[in-house]
Amino acid sequence: MSIDMFVNPDEDPRSATPVGGDERGMLVGFLRWQRETLALKCAGLDPAQLATRAVEPSRMSLLGLVRHMVEVEQYWFQRVMSGQEVVKPYSSKEDPDGDWDGAVGDPAVVAQAWAAWEAQVAFSDQVVAGAADLDVTGDDPWDGPVSLRYVLIHMIEEYARHNGHADLLRERIDGAVGQ
Repeated sequence: MSIDMFVNPDEDPRSATPVGGDERGMLVGFLRWQRETLALKCAGLDPAQLATRAVEPSRMSLLGLVRHMVEVEQYWFQRVMSGQEVVKPYSSKEDPDGDWDGAVGDPAVVAQAWAAWEAQVAFSDQVVAGAADLDVTGDDPWDGPVSLRYVLIHMIEEYARHNGHADLLRERIDGAVGQ
């Protein structure tokens, strides 16, 4: 049985994770790497493949993961750290799983999801870059004041957990593993 890697390890397009430096640089570097990993897991797939569900009864798909991460980033960086009132682009009270349910194999849906993800990542990065330090706090309606440090660590964890899902989804779609 041959194993098809996503890319040759010598040609991995992701940025290297930092092995030293200050705390902010380390956290930002690891978050960037996790984001790039999600994009790598989705690379080269058509809309139908991106919308392929894991296994019944799960509604999880790679496209659903991208849409979900838009809402996760929006919540933590716009709502919590920036104090903005936000409207989720996919989920609602009437459709709490809209990020997953609306992840269909339509090229327009795919293009919109990637555009929203890229815009949200850019916003999130601006919040981090503009913060005086990692002790800056935002207000989480569930936990109260949380530091930017907490949010960055949580985002790394959130992406890492979902990148594990992405590994399995991608392997189911075309057998590609690794990275």
